[in-house]
Amino acid sequence: MSEVDRRIAEWRSAVERGRAVSASDLDELEAHLRDQMTDLVAAGLDDDEAFLIAVKRLGRIDRITAEFAREHGDRLWRQLVLPGVDGVPDGSPGGRRSLATALAFAVLAAVVVQAARLVGDVPDRPAPWFWRNLGLMVLPVLAGYFAVRHRIRPRRALGLLAPIVVLGVAANLYTYPDGAGTAVLVAIHLPVALWFVVCVGYLAGDARSPLRRMDAVRFTGEWLVYYALIALGGGVLMGLTVAVLTPIAPHADEQVVAWVAFSGAAGAVVVAAWLVEVKKSVIENLAPVLAAVFTPLFAAMLLVAVAGYLVAGVGGDFDRDLVTVFDVLLLVVLGLLLYGLSARDAGRPVGTMDVVRLVAVLAAALLDALVLGSMLTRVGQLGPTANRVAALGLNVLLMVDLLVTGYLALRRWRDHPDRVQRWQMALLPAFGGWAAVVVLALPPAFA
Repeated sequence: MSEVDRRIAEWRSAVERGRAVSASDLDELEAHLRDQMTDLVAAGLDDDEAFLIAVKRLGRIDRITAEFAREHGDRLWRQLVLPGVDGVPDGSPGGRRSLATALAFAVLAAVVVQAARLVGDVPDRPAPWFWRNLGLMVLPVLAGYFAVRHRIRPRRALGLLAPIVVLGVAANLYTYPDGAGTAVLVAIHLPVALWFVVCVGYLAGDARSPLRRMDAVRFTGEWLVYYALIALGGGVLMGLTVAVLTPIAPHADEQVVAWVAFSGAAGAVVVAAWLVEVKKSVIENLAPVLAAVFTPLFAAMLLVAVAGYLVAGVGGDFDRDLVTVFDVLLLVVLGLLLYGLSARDAGRPVGTMDVVRLVAVLAAALLDALVLGSMLTRVGQLGPTANRVAALGLNVLLMVDLLVTGYLALRRWRDHPDRVQRWQMALLPAFGGWAAVVVLALPPAFA
């Protein structure tokens, strides 16, 4: 392929991403582009100059796709319909075979959860071990789906299976007295640790590269959006079902929740993952927009919270529940930062949104400093517990993450804007490692 053909292929690929231009339209545009280049070369320009001028005459890519979207909005709308039914090849991400595979694993996840629920009924609600192992019932199925879909080699598949087995055995090997805090910690951290295994499966076992890890971050955000949409639809479906059945079955709500909610929640884990890959180009335009909308709002809220706590003081009400709320808030801010970075062009100069992200990071660091100070005070006064150690470790990680991110943003962003992203991807496995430590080490340490 000549250099000119390569550049035309890149231009064609960029126009295709707009999703509003059909293959025949694109062929016509390319033919027009080549005709323009032929005339320019005949006038004495070289190939590179002819390409640049012809592309400029043809119009900017975003304007081309916008014009086609206005003229052919029905095409773009049809891209949102579930594929795998009309004319989509079986080998493509949305082909019938792909859909059948996803549905098979979704049914498997639903069956596993229902079987465990029936075994764990005591007498009419799942036992505590059910909730502790809920992530273990579903997420390995999702990892298996990726192993099949990406045709992971047996050795790498065993590499995915090993941490799942270790975490599952450890979570059920220990004894948990009634009301034990370690049982709650395991129920929270086990799915987090397993999700990192799922992400390795999504990356087909190649998670060493920072760029590949960012792909896993994108997948996680996209999966959350799709899962939330499916959950909203499922909630409406269950509500209408209960309303319709109540006159003839007054206690239908309990059975609907038991069978539909558990099965739907488990199966949707796989279906959402399938949708991420099938509709990737659509959701990738949505998720960065959500991050851009909420980052300034969270930055403003963090500034108000920091100012309020600095004026009023931490006080004695800064208890475990409030620390949990603050940790969730800091993790959300970190997620917004990661998603903003995932959509940022490394070659673009520092802009307003970068400044907003920096304000959010610095405010979050100040807030985390208050949380850490309160934790250390409580540990000094009351001694360590499993909850305090787990929260302390998470907040130390968050503090290191936020401080280094702030430093890189202040000192290095202008010259090396991608260093913040590299740092985030380098530290990301540490969060999964800490979740594994909580599951493996804290229950026996605080038995």
